[in-house]
Amino acid sequence: MAIIISKDGKNAQKVNPSNFDLENKIQEYIFENPDTIPLYEIASDIRLFIAAREFQTKSGPIDGLGFDEQGNIYVIETKLYKNPDKRTVLAQVLDYGASLWKNYSNFEDFIQQLNQASKKKFNTLFQDKYAEFFGLEDASENISLIQSNLSAGKIKFVILMDKLHDQLKDLVVFVNQNSKFDIYAVEIEYYKHNDFEIVIPKIYGTEVKKDLQLDTQKTALEYT
Repeated sequence: MAIIISKDGKNAQKVNPSNFDLENKIQEYIFENPDTIPLYEIASDIRLFIAAREFQTKSGPIDGLGFDEQGNIYVIETKLYKNPDKRTVLAQVLDYGASLWKNYSNFEDFIQQLNQASKKKFNTLFQDKYAEFFGLEDASENISLIQSNLSAGKIKFVILMDKLHDQLKDLVVFVNQNSKFDIYAVEIEYYKHNDFEIVIPKIYGTEVKKDLQLDTQKTALEYT
């Protein structure tokens, strides 16, 4: 698909899709621009703070580790469509989630690792940057929610690619519908025009979770 760019309705130009040549480029882009992952389509008030890149676990480094204001944890994995490992990406993110839950049973170790990443990127501690990002005077309760979610292994997963194949979309829907996991797949169209970059994200897996929530609420009402 191409897009048309014009100024004041004149001199329209067709801009064809460009490519992220390196996975590192996608990681860097979403780290700097977390709204590229459109979680706001799940709920309008969800904002994503990506606190760390290459966050270390015993299963390998997580491409991106993010949090929202409600203390939810997001494991983010980026892949290019041309990467031969793309077929195993779902197993990879679940492995990272299990390793995160298992290896950081001591929450202080988890915070220490986040502090190292936060100091490197933001020149401040994780809790301080988290509070600043969400406009909070005190993030203590939010950090406690993060601790509870980590302890319970309650982790959300995001797979982000420049192109999603149909089998992965089907697999995400299947897993979401038949498990307690929250897994989202994001496909991004990328365009570059002069000094401007245009990204169009599409998220998959959200409608399944909404439908399941509605079914659960309906069942609960039937039994009251």
